[in-house]
Amino acid sequence: MKATALSFGLLALLSGALPMTVEAMDARPIAANVLVIGHRGASALRPEHTLASYAVAIRDGADFIEPDLVSTKDGVLVVRHENEIGGTTDVANHPEFASRKTTKTVDGVQITGWFTEDFTLAELKTLRARERLADIRKANTAYDGQFTVPTFDEMIEFVAAEASARGTVLGIIPEIKHSTYFRGIGLPMEDKVLATLAAHAYTRTAPVEIQSFEVGTLKYLRGKLGKDHPNIRLLQLMEGAQEHPADEPSLTYGQMMTPAGLKAVRGYADAIGPSTRSIIPLAADGKLAPVAPLVHDAHAAGLEVHPYTFRPENHFLAANFRNEAGDPARNEAGSVAEIRAYLATGIDAFFTDDPALGRKAVDHR
Repeated sequence: MKATALSFGLLALLSGALPMTVEAMDARPIAANVLVIGHRGASALRPEHTLASYAVAIRDGADFIEPDLVSTKDGVLVVRHENEIGGTTDVANHPEFASRKTTKTVDGVQITGWFTEDFTLAELKTLRARERLADIRKANTAYDGQFTVPTFDEMIEFVAAEASARGTVLGIIPEIKHSTYFRGIGLPMEDKVLATLAAHAYTRTAPVEIQSFEVGTLKYLRGKLGKDHPNIRLLQLMEGAQEHPADEPSLTYGQMMTPAGLKAVRGYADAIGPSTRSIIPLAADGKLAPVAPLVHDAHAAGLEVHPYTFRPENHFLAANFRNEAGDPARNEAGSVAEIRAYLATGIDAFFTDDPALGRKAVDHR
């Protein structure tokens, strides 16, 4: 029999692993089922945002698969975590593109590299993906050079085929990256995302949840979607409390995380996506601190909570869950234990780089 969130919270409290409040111990998800989201696929096991990474995520039991969306020069939606692709492709090894290296300011941050908006789709298709976290995920570097940069259309078609072959339904949770920036250079993405979803039979009915760190993007989408697309939901992503949406410089994410702020978010979104440490912060010693009120307050506002990101390497784990194998080492038991600590707060879904471990954490409590 599966333990309830209450019983797991009590066990964690008694073991000293999780300093929980009474409210957290009583926490329950408001979603019918806690969903495992394959963050950039199964990016702990394959280079992120490749069809191979998505395939492993699906094999390992993810309920939703995440593509991050940026635009090419010719207006095609492609799947990359950022529009800067020096870290995720072999573009630096292509002398024909050496002159494209440049410095840009994206959402107030100066970045030097190569950018998708300076390449046509045909040019991007000559590049190959590479592991972004090569120092930590050395095993993934064995796959460098094997996979292309997929388009959003290709990603949807791949997920649809996998779902059909398995006789199941897989959700897609795309993030629209840097909306204000792309709109400012004449490559707005919101309507293209909606048009792409409408163009595929699969995404006209399968669960879809569109994410953004920006407020205006989601409000615009809410206005366009209305109540005619019940399979599409909206997720307001949130960074650190002192940071702000790129399109709302006078509004901090900390303000958005207050009861009043969450009530406002509920006016246009169905869920929030905060960092894990906004739910259970880290203390000075790197261990979990007492549970913050965010999940409780979000649920009270009618919002689900889908935090990011659980990663299986010691480098990313709270000190409670690390082992002695070294900073970059995979620590599967520690990752599962950390996910379960957060499940006890009542989260409704979560992003993980290793969906197999997320599945284990959810299914074997």
